[in-house]
Amino acid sequence: MKNVFLSLMFLIPFMAYCYTGEVLKSYDIPGDFPTGLTFDGQNLWLADYQTDLLYCVDPATGKVILTIQAPAYWPEGLAWDGEALWNADVKGGIPLSENYAGKIYRVNPKDGTLLKTIQAPCTTPRGLTWDGTYLWCVDSDSDEVIQFSPDDGTTIRSFSSPANDPRGITFDGKYLWISDRIKDEIYMVDPKTGSVIIITDAPGAFTRGLAFDGENLWAVDFQEDKLFQLKVRDGVKFRAYNSHKARITHTHEIMNFGPGNIHSAEIYLAIPKDRPNQSIITPPVYKPEQTDFFSDKWGQETAHYHFENIKPGEKVMGQISTVAKVHEVRYYIYPEDVGTFSDIPVEISNKYLENNEKYQFDDPIIKNALKVAVGEEQNPYWIFRRIFNYLIDNMYYEMAGGWNTAPTVLKRGNGSCSEYTFVYISMCRAAGLPARYVGSVVVRGDFASHDDVFHRWVEVYLPKVGWVPIDPSGGDRDWPRDQANYIGHLDHRFLITTESGGGSETMGWTYNSNEAWITDPKTNVVSDHFAEWEPIK
Repeated sequence: MKNVFLSLMFLIPFMAYCYTGEVLKSYDIPGDFPTGLTFDGQNLWLADYQTDLLYCVDPATGKVILTIQAPAYWPEGLAWDGEALWNADVKGGIPLSENYAGKIYRVNPKDGTLLKTIQAPCTTPRGLTWDGTYLWCVDSDSDEVIQFSPDDGTTIRSFSSPANDPRGITFDGKYLWISDRIKDEIYMVDPKTGSVIIITDAPGAFTRGLAFDGENLWAVDFQEDKLFQLKVRDGVKFRAYNSHKARITHTHEIMNFGPGNIHSAEIYLAIPKDRPNQSIITPPVYKPEQTDFFSDKWGQETAHYHFENIKPGEKVMGQISTVAKVHEVRYYIYPEDVGTFSDIPVEISNKYLENNEKYQFDDPIIKNALKVAVGEEQNPYWIFRRIFNYLIDNMYYEMAGGWNTAPTVLKRGNGSCSEYTFVYISMCRAAGLPARYVGSVVVRGDFASHDDVFHRWVEVYLPKVGWVPIDPSGGDRDWPRDQANYIGHLDHRFLITTESGGGSETMGWTYNSNEAWITDPKTNVVSDHFAEWEPIK
């Protein structure tokens, strides 16, 4: 077993480097009520609604270069159109409490004179940005992201904000970045669909204005009274953080209620290994001693127990105890950095594009659904997202028992986490994307907890990225942020035990553990399996 354990160990990559959203530097700000932020190609501009001033700030030193009057009394979002500033005011130019009637002003950056005034497309425009043709704002009242004309404020398009209190927005030339006050997060958003692609932590508890300087993000935080420079696009694929250490004991029992004998029984326990979300601290301990070990065609290691002549009233068990450090993991995937189908290694395709009785991806139900979901899309990232969105729109979660085939589940329109998994894998494989599932034991509430429900989700191989977790059943949420939180993200509640393409010679279609037995006729056999989490300081 020592050699088995050593073969599973590896160092978690990328953890020592910068990641999207990491603070590179910070400055104190000139006022106490910061709101909007923008970049004019050389310097940053910061709005403050207590002083009613717009500050030009040197990004190299944080020093104020120039100060001009704000166009009205409640300045919020700032944008730069290449020649002049735009400033959103939530009170319509009147210093009156609760007079929310947003206006947008074009401002001469040299002296603050007003070049143009238009009505905002919403009542409470907070953040503001320029995309080269149009302005964008976020409205914290309607929770919308709005693209509008700089000529007269006409709305061009709008979609739901990532979460329910958007404050800042900026455009990096391809994507929108939006901050949320309640979630304390910043989101990279596709401006065409409103899909949240990247989620990262905000640098403070009330991040308002955002700006992009051509290389990095800038954020100003109302609670911290600081201006932050944030890293983006550094090549880091994921971040592992927010860790905790625990002893996790998984037990599988077989009980003979008679009246006959159990002639023989088998228990298979999946052996967890190091992964991006977990580090195995010590070799697993087995109780009682295992009979032997097996590795299936997917490379899944299992401890095998064999029992004979189990009499009525007797119980046998297999148990594995693992000390592990479990991490929260967040992936940072830029769709344009994902490779093409030709970049997928042949050995991965050969292994994880297999069809079988659960997936049946040649069934017309799967084929037709894939055509509707994907259309003419060629980018593997967007294919993987569109399938996810299709299941959100066409299925709902229900743990009704049974693990039916993918076409059956999709036609029915509901399923358990396992059934969502089978459908999602089926559609990915039909599209040419290698996919597999992982199964885990789960922290239920407190870190000291008991789990007898467990959880399973999908991993998809994205070319030039690798295996990425995606949970199609968890993603059935209303807010775009909450949907995206189940793509490339794992909370620190999971110890993954099982990795499989499906149909294992030891684990079958189960995860965590499996069983088999031979009995006398009319013998009642009951099995149970559960996990205990015991925190370790």
